[in-house]
Amino acid sequence: MTGHAVNQYEETVKHMSSATTGQNAWIRRFHPAPEAYTRLVCLPHAGGSANYYFPVSAELSPSVEVLAIQYPGRGDRLRESGIDTLETLADCIVDALEPWRDLPLALFGHSMGATLAFEVARRLEDDGVPLLALFASGRRAPSRHRPGTVHRYSDDELMAELRRLNGTDSRLLEDNSVLRLFLPAIRSDYKAIETYAHRPGSVVRCPIHALFGDRDTGATLDEVRAWRTHTTSDFELTEFPGGHFYLNEQAPAVIEIVSKYLVRL
Repeated sequence: MTGHAVNQYEETVKHMSSATTGQNAWIRRFHPAPEAYTRLVCLPHAGGSANYYFPVSAELSPSVEVLAIQYPGRGDRLRESGIDTLETLADCIVDALEPWRDLPLALFGHSMGATLAFEVARRLEDDGVPLLALFASGRRAPSRHRPGTVHRYSDDELMAELRRLNGTDSRLLEDNSVLRLFLPAIRSDYKAIETYAHRPGSVVRCPIHALFGDRDTGATLDEVRAWRTHTTSDFELTEFPGGHFYLNEQAPAVIEIVSKYLVRL
């Protein structure tokens, strides 16, 4: 791929994501909502970007302001190195959220983002920040962690895995030369989640609402139900038809659940 094509792609992504960027590189605020009563922090899956949550932000605004997290190594952070430990990612996100604690916060994470949201929630609560809820989507409970080897795949094997899951930006999947630009960061994501070590007994004090697809072999009903043991508060579970990225087809129903849940709280 030519340097011109790379720069053109970067400018396109930057235009999509940076117009409503917050105070730092980690936060994307696509729809500023000054009248919002709460903020929902959305954490992407491995290989995902903040733009995945653009439709969620559009639907929940203006009553809920969405802050989508942008990991390094993608979009307008393409030239940054990825971070390959979940603990470091969580620490960075907690620091980035410092200016946004003036409103009540809730967290939503899908796949890797769900486990990362749990670690962010623990840190925020340890800092004295009460949370409205943690929405854990498409992920088994932290205590049901399975070590993985995707981060050790060859480039071709990793690209095949991304296409199989169908959760990465379609513009990347269509062009191998573009996708290869993002593989180092995506590999870092996979290493972060696959080498994650849950600390036994760690819990959050906020309610947890777990959501998953009934055909997701990576997060079975029993594994998702185990999220119940990770909170001292209420727990709810919602099952949807679909696989790991059930969100792609079930977005309206998921957004409705999140909206009603936050309004109720």
